[in-house]
Amino acid sequence: MKITRVDSFLLSFPMPEPIQLPYYGGLRTILKRDALFVRVEAENGLVGYGPGQGSDTAHGRIQSIVKPFLEGRELRDPDALRVLFSRCAGSDLELMKVYCSVEVALYDLLGKSLGVPVSELVGGRIRDKVRLYGSAGMYQPPAEYAAEAARMAGLGFKAYKMRPALGPEEDLETVKLMREAVGPGVDLMVDAHAWWRMGDRSYSPDTIEQLARDMSEYDIAWLEEPLPPDDHEAYKRLRDLDIVPIASGEHEPGEERFLDLIQSEAVDYVQMDVVCQGGYAVCRRLLGEVSRHGQRFAFHSWGTDLEVIAAAHLGVCWPDTVVEWLEYPVYTTSRAKTMYPFPLATDILKDPLDIVDGDLRVSVKPGLGVEVDESIIDKYPWIPGPWSYFKLISPQATYAINSDHSVKWAG
Repeated sequence: MKITRVDSFLLSFPMPEPIQLPYYGGLRTILKRDALFVRVEAENGLVGYGPGQGSDTAHGRIQSIVKPFLEGRELRDPDALRVLFSRCAGSDLELMKVYCSVEVALYDLLGKSLGVPVSELVGGRIRDKVRLYGSAGMYQPPAEYAAEAARMAGLGFKAYKMRPALGPEEDLETVKLMREAVGPGVDLMVDAHAWWRMGDRSYSPDTIEQLARDMSEYDIAWLEEPLPPDDHEAYKRLRDLDIVPIASGEHEPGEERFLDLIQSEAVDYVQMDVVCQGGYAVCRRLLGEVSRHGQRFAFHSWGTDLEVIAAAHLGVCWPDTVVEWLEYPVYTTSRAKTMYPFPLATDILKDPLDIVDGDLRVSVKPGLGVEVDESIIDKYPWIPGPWSYFKLISPQATYAINSDHSVKWAG
């Protein structure tokens, strides 16, 4: 099957009004949300789709490097094509990450050609569904976090993740109120990635340890990125205290650092984003290491439903004792008010994902089992520039954020 055309499409959804979220370290402003999808067409008319990083850089590299490499080649084994491409990429790790996101579309195309789901091409499925946790919770008063947690439970999610940064006392109060709101039957994840990047207001290691102890009283499922993510030794020390489960991974720059995180047993939960951090190729290798070290894995996903289903096809190839969770960002809709609207996230697919009681059922249809609605190209035209800004109080600084969530914006 010959590849005849490769295209990528940048998309944006502008917020009706800029969203300003004050927190302990400063002010976050959200202007829009971005996305990208890849379209690969074969000479037989079949089309494969995959998600990508919603950035000018990723789009440019797909158009100028990946596209001319793939067009005209035979698609029989995506692994073989990746090896060939790696010779062109050399030591350019970021280029390989972009290629590996495009590779999802190759798997979708190959699955459609062979009449099998992507899960059968990346390991072989052993189950048909994966647990989702509802992810939202951004910089709001403690009582509003609690109300949002209750809404997540009402939508059927068995877990809710939020992002605290209100100051140590209010962060703890938030967790207390959330537990009271949802009772013992809903897992609570605390994503503390702001605690270490608020400049002079960043929490000290002693404060973080005490917060972990205090939050443990409310049976949190994990404490995510409470420390600078490149300091694996600090994570190991915190995990060895056995206070609460520790999670990290979404800011690891490459496979070598992921392996250090896993093999040093610095965390209980390893997290990775298929779109930004190496695609199926890297993730498949890491999952074996996660299993051998008795850890758990949770997919990071912070974009569209196309990203979620792409991760799910690999997730169902492993038991839930290894791949336990898949992050599902929950945006404001007519059903529930959460952090902000992002209708592009669901509009990208012609049909909604099959989510029942917080579980994503993964189709056995060929490829990813979904179809991209290409009308979104005209509906959500690209808006250049960062989608979000963080303005710190001390020292005064402003950080612009793009759509590659594996990149640290401060540290």
